[in-house]
Amino acid sequence: MERRKFLKYATLAGSGLAFASCTQGRTSNSQSEVSPSASPVAIAEPLKVGFVYLGPVGDFGWTYSHDLGRREMEANLQDKVKTTFVENVNEGADAERVIRQLALDGNKLIFTTSFGYMNPTIKVAKDFPNIFFEHCTGYKHAANVGTYLGRFEETRYLTGMIAGKMTKSNTIGFIGAYPIPEVIRGIGAFAQGLRATNPQAKVRVLWVQSWYDPAKEREAAQALVNLGADVLSQHTDSASTVQLAEEKGIYAFGYNTDMSKFGAKAHLTSAINKWGKFYTDRALAAINGTWKSQEVWDGIGQGMVDLSSMSQVIPGDVQQLVNAKREELIRGIAHPFDGPVKDQKGVVRVPKGKVLDDKGQLAMDWYVEGIEGSIPQEKS
Repeated sequence: MERRKFLKYATLAGSGLAFASCTQGRTSNSQSEVSPSASPVAIAEPLKVGFVYLGPVGDFGWTYSHDLGRREMEANLQDKVKTTFVENVNEGADAERVIRQLALDGNKLIFTTSFGYMNPTIKVAKDFPNIFFEHCTGYKHAANVGTYLGRFEETRYLTGMIAGKMTKSNTIGFIGAYPIPEVIRGIGAFAQGLRATNPQAKVRVLWVQSWYDPAKEREAAQALVNLGADVLSQHTDSASTVQLAEEKGIYAFGYNTDMSKFGAKAHLTSAINKWGKFYTDRALAAINGTWKSQEVWDGIGQGMVDLSSMSQVIPGDVQQLVNAKREELIRGIAHPFDGPVKDQKGVVRVPKGKVLDDKGQLAMDWYVEGIEGSIPQEKS
């Protein structure tokens, strides 16, 4: 690693950043074109691919899952690609500076991996029309900007089913990062699965207003335990929740990657994200001159999300029930928000025979029945 190049990125986005580069040789619209293709990339050398990460690669959560995907792409494409990543990049002005510098440094494909990078990505992309950008979890597009997202709601529903069968207190604790539709939707899907197997169970939610803050996550997990939760779940990035559950002798679900090593007895399964195939496919499209701006929203069936191995503490009949529902989700005959779906006030939001469509999911700002408390007004 060249110290001069490292210092350039560190100066741009703050001393908390680290830089590395490596070279090694039930919907049908999960991928829909939203704009014309950008100009093809002329590849005479390895395709330079940049990644912008919100947290540290060692968070064992969101950022770690993306870095596993980057490494899988490298292993698949060998000397066809040369990758660079910048970690610990704050959302906002820092992100814009780092994305712009990656473009100036000759990266022809840039993945920006957090919701708050959306506007900076769009802004920089306007100035570099011949560079391809892929933004994770966003909704804004351009001729040279695509988006991608996992159907996290599918695995959330499955973990909710497990929670309903494993709880004794009928109180499930959920630690949320920010109250944006992505997170609210996941909590809602979890509650739907929970009540499918245990209609008496309730979800208590605490918000930490951070994607990655192990201390805050642990504090929230402890508070939920104090409220009677005997199963914990999370939409945050560290393993603190699973670790606390292990200490307290209760159960927990990991998120983003398999977190079983942090709770040998507590860990039931993890809702995992698998980015490697997508990164490989998009890099190949750039190399082959076939890249087009797309809106990608893939689930278990497309291999973008799944469950890690289920703990043997989960009874066999419960595992069979969950696996059967997983197959239904893959086949498109089940949906996490199959109607009727009521909100927490008892109002029917999705009638029987219908599902909450993608537009409704992407704008979700309400709690389903079975979730206690209210959604805070602060947005990320």
